[in-house]
Amino acid sequence: MIKVLLADDQTLVRGALAAMLGLEPDIEVVAEVGTGDDVLPAARRTHPDVALLDVQMPGKDGLAAAAELRAEMPGCKVVMCTTFGRPGYLSRALAAGAAGFVVKDAPPEQLVDAVRRVHAGLRVVDPTLAAESLATGTSPLTARERDVLAESSDGGTIADIAKSLHLSEGTVRNHLSAAIGKTGARTRAEAARLAEERGWL
Repeated sequence: MIKVLLADDQTLVRGALAAMLGLEPDIEVVAEVGTGDDVLPAARRTHPDVALLDVQMPGKDGLAAAAELRAEMPGCKVVMCTTFGRPGYLSRALAAGAAGFVVKDAPPEQLVDAVRRVHAGLRVVDPTLAAESLATGTSPLTARERDVLAESSDGGTIADIAKSLHLSEGTVRNHLSAAIGKTGARTRAEAARLAEERGWL
């Protein structure tokens, strides 16, 4: 029996996934959570074989939760499941230790197959997303540039960003300038939007 933990902030989606997986004779859903912060505590309680994590959730996102799971419970395989098939998410998911990456509009049997294959030790990646990821390439942003750009997407001033990230205003300006150049944008708002669309934030 493959024990599965489900994490998705949309109750309806989570319930539908649980119901669908529950129909399979060799799969048992042992935990359902709605935030990234709840993933590790639920995994500690239930010891799942596979964790099916949404990328975007309140609190920690699915990528951060995947990295935590890999560090503490390396035997638990992670499949990222997302509405947004952004190429940058794929490389970040693989870097976080995910063994699978599927989009939510995939046919149900494809998701069930992904759970089984990942449990068997294989890697499963949505083929369209894999092709787009190769075409787009990996994120050119450094971790700090990503932080500054993400913080700036709320529309705060340079001083606000500097205070929030404990950096000097000059350092924030340098990181924003570099991020704008790397994304080919004209403004920091455009750079944040482009980076978000490519899955780099």
